[in-house]
Amino acid sequence: MSLAVRSAFRQRLAASGPGWALASPAVVWLIVFSVLPIGLMVAMSFWKSTIYGTRPDFIFDNYRRIFANSLYVNQLLSTLRIAVSATIISLLVSYPIALMLSRLKGAFRPGFLLLLFIPFWSSYVVRTFVWLPILGRNGAINQFLLWLGVVDQPLDFLLYNEGAVLLGLVYVFTLFMTLPIYVTLDKLDPALLEAANDLGARPLQAFARVIVPLSLPGVMSGSIMVFLLAVGVYVTPQLLGGPSGLMFGNIIAAQFLSDNNWAFGSALAVVMMVVVLSVILSAGRLVGLQQAFSGGHG
Repeated sequence: MSLAVRSAFRQRLAASGPGWALASPAVVWLIVFSVLPIGLMVAMSFWKSTIYGTRPDFIFDNYRRIFANSLYVNQLLSTLRIAVSATIISLLVSYPIALMLSRLKGAFRPGFLLLLFIPFWSSYVVRTFVWLPILGRNGAINQFLLWLGVVDQPLDFLLYNEGAVLLGLVYVFTLFMTLPIYVTLDKLDPALLEAANDLGARPLQAFARVIVPLSLPGVMSGSIMVFLLAVGVYVTPQLLGGPSGLMFGNIIAAQFLSDNNWAFGSALAVVMMVVVLSVILSAGRLVGLQQAFSGGHG
């Protein structure tokens, strides 16, 4: 290496030194708590688990077992369907709330935001568990229907099914959809709506042609966040789903907690991670991933 090249390299390193020093804690954190665990999980997915424990190996039996048994494939597809359904319902619920928040003025906005945040001050498990005394056979809804005389006996279909899981997912993840949309809508220039009105656009036309297109980054950001949270959820289907409402995360957890088959559980997790990543990358082509994760302000 020539003297000029070495000198240029030293100058470049010195110039980037402060930046690397500031970024190094985040880089170390990502490596220790993200890259290494995922790498270990991928490596373990090729290992072999027996009654004597999990030992290093390089076999494809775990992946063959997944794709040879339609149970796991169907469960993964069912989980994706539930996650997409929860995302769509959350969007339908959250968009009007976010739009109303962006239009509120004065003290009404922080007051409404406080009401929106209050349920999320409690534990995720508590917020899921609270639906049991509401939807259960002796729950509030059944007691109210019995009191009105609408039914003669308690309804059993309110709990321990896919519908109850969807309700729980929408309830616990609505805030993650509402906030990105609200931030995007709050940043919209009011002059754009005034210009649309001056050009003769009706309120619905202005909404469809101005507000909705400009809010798509927030919609995509919230949708990705809710989808990621819903597809890997464990507690909600465990408490509200029953045998017919279990999701792929419950199957993965069972391999580690009850079956002691860590290698197969890792293979299941890797398959789900690859599928979810493919879905996110495909969705990100509609709106750039950087815009999606930053709500359009990245």
